[in-house]
Amino acid sequence: MPQLRKNPVTREWVVIAVERSKRPSDFVHDEENPTDRAPWVESCPFCPGNEHMTPPAVLAYRNADPSEPMDGQGWWVRVVPNKYPALAIEGGLGKLGVGMYDLMNGVGAHEVIIECPQHNLTIETMSHEQVVDIIWAYRDRYVDLNNDERFEYIMFFRNYGKRAGASLEHPHSQLIATPMVPIEVLQELEGCQRYYEFRDRCPYCDMIRQELDDGERMVCENDEFVAFEPFASKFPFETWVVPKRHSPSFINMSPGEVECFAAMLRDVLGRLARCLNCPPYNYSLFTAPCKADPASAKFHHWHVKIMPRLSIAAGFEMGTGIYINVSAPEDAAAFLRAAEEKPEQHFAVIAGG
Repeated sequence: MPQLRKNPVTREWVVIAVERSKRPSDFVHDEENPTDRAPWVESCPFCPGNEHMTPPAVLAYRNADPSEPMDGQGWWVRVVPNKYPALAIEGGLGKLGVGMYDLMNGVGAHEVIIECPQHNLTIETMSHEQVVDIIWAYRDRYVDLNNDERFEYIMFFRNYGKRAGASLEHPHSQLIATPMVPIEVLQELEGCQRYYEFRDRCPYCDMIRQELDDGERMVCENDEFVAFEPFASKFPFETWVVPKRHSPSFINMSPGEVECFAAMLRDVLGRLARCLNCPPYNYSLFTAPCKADPASAKFHHWHVKIMPRLSIAAGFEMGTGIYINVSAPEDAAAFLRAAEEKPEQHFAVIAGG
């Protein structure tokens, strides 16, 4: 019989359609393996040598004289403004009310984190050191943009595969800084506060304890992070990565936590790639708002949601906000746990810098 499950933070309901459920192996995706691509593509604006095809870099980690322009050769992580930004960096907010409606100028920041020089890599096939530097680039850009008083929230996200919205193959993630806190983030913050006021505990800390105790939905863990399939998963193989240490913002990570976070991302994305043949996915990093009330630090806990694009939201989901997931998170977790990396399964890792 199907189950209705409730997210304890947002209070959203999902349907786990047990009777319609597919075996985890039924979700194997027919996607091109990125390692079959060329390591350099002449027409790709993110490949080395094509720096003139993007706006000037705002950050670059590179083996070169610091006095030289950032857009020269020798970089291994490069951050540039999006050529077609969703929001514009220039101008004031110009807030205005028109009768019952509110509007303001589309001001914000939209940047692309070019994650490595090689065209044919993914996070799980990059070196550990390369992924560590991607996370440091996230932090550096957050710290810089957080100084802009116009911005209320900075979201880091990654779209992998055409079905997930990626228009370019070259490994990259993005950030968008907005002049308001997005509604989904607000709902999470309000849910965390509501839970804390009722139980005097952080809901994500409670989740970590319960998932570690139960084990059914656990995927993997290391010294600083856990990865699990959420109890009320909206999507097949939806996976959350959560730090064990309570912290409202990812920029508070110690160097050791950055190392463990990089290892966890590579581990989880590698399991998804091996189990489901490199499926399209989105991930989003949920962190504290730029101007968060210091009191929220006790109940907000930063985390990453990885959402493979294996199903399509249809009329019921759009009309009700109740998602139907045809794969039980317990089954997905068992499938991913079994995908422990073995030598014969190992992706070719090419040093990223």
